[in-house]
Amino acid sequence: MKQPSAIVIGAGIVGLATTRALAIRGYKVTVFERNERAIGASIRNFGMIWPIGQATGPLFERAMLSRSIYKEICTEANIWHNETGSLHLAYHDDELQVMTEYAEANRIYRDCALLTPAQTLDKSAAVNPGRLKGALWSGEEMIVESRVAIGQIALHLADKYDVEFNWNTAISGIQHPKVFSGKCNWEADEIFVCSGADFETLYPELFLTNITKCKLQMMRLIAQPDGWRIGPSLCGGLSMIHYPGFQTAASLPLLRKRYEEQYAEYLQWGIHVMVSQNGGGELTIGDSHEYGLVHDPFDKQFINNLIIDYLHTFANFKDWKLIQSWNGIYPKMMNGQTELIVETEPGVTVINGLGGNGMTLSFGLCEQFIAGR
Repeated sequence: MKQPSAIVIGAGIVGLATTRALAIRGYKVTVFERNERAIGASIRNFGMIWPIGQATGPLFERAMLSRSIYKEICTEANIWHNETGSLHLAYHDDELQVMTEYAEANRIYRDCALLTPAQTLDKSAAVNPGRLKGALWSGEEMIVESRVAIGQIALHLADKYDVEFNWNTAISGIQHPKVFSGKCNWEADEIFVCSGADFETLYPELFLTNITKCKLQMMRLIAQPDGWRIGPSLCGGLSMIHYPGFQTAASLPLLRKRYEEQYAEYLQWGIHVMVSQNGGGELTIGDSHEYGLVHDPFDKQFINNLIIDYLHTFANFKDWKLIQSWNGIYPKMMNGQTELIVETEPGVTVINGLGGNGMTLSFGLCEQFIAGR
């Protein structure tokens, strides 16, 4: 029996997740990436696998499936990862109330608990103790160093499943069963387009019908001295109005109303503030969210200042020296859907539009989709 074949366009997280789901089912997979390595949104993030951000139900289960796949790959390929969990920190009664409601609604489904100030400080030496009222602990979040891990996962897939990667090869056209790059072409039984915002080049009309682009700004602080670790990833209260997982809390609209008055500029620029720590001790902080089809390529310093100012309200670090700042752009659905999966012609499938959830959901989504065919 002939081995089935597939072409995957894009070597970011969605492309790698699709490649894995096909390869474990016996496909001979060939991946095409227009750059010499993945350089898009898949490496420009916190590296957070973040189940707490997903509403209890199918998306949470998908996030947990993703987490288990990450864990398997990272263990097999010796890729650094850290099952840190997370802390959402409360400094006001209304923040603590939302966290209390979240914990009560979700403790039978998730590893989560409401912590006292003392318990919170035991979890992390980086928490600002001033006026701390408590925290929501979740044990399910995991960190990878995405800018390194994405390339390492590609190497692992090539080694374990004989996946062929073609770097510096921009696919400019598709006519099943062929894909084209200039005068060259390749063919396979099935073709999967997983190229993030680059999908606009291949299917501009489909892109404009469904998708906008989100620009985020992020920063990195120097490796903390003497191997000092912050423990869990840390979040301020603004993160609770950003992630749909918290909509289970009845008091969330009241908290949002206060934030709209107190942090109007933050909400205008889609700012909520989080921090994760990589294996080398550096701190990744962010982020903001600007929506539109075209974005200013330059960072706005006032946005970075707002992020750092808010971070000071809940975190104490040993060294606040800034070593990097950057922005990333990812495609996001405009109709409220969590992803775009569409067959553009028989044998050609686009998987795109995961928004800011690519790191958390891609492995689970692609496993479910490929398994369900």
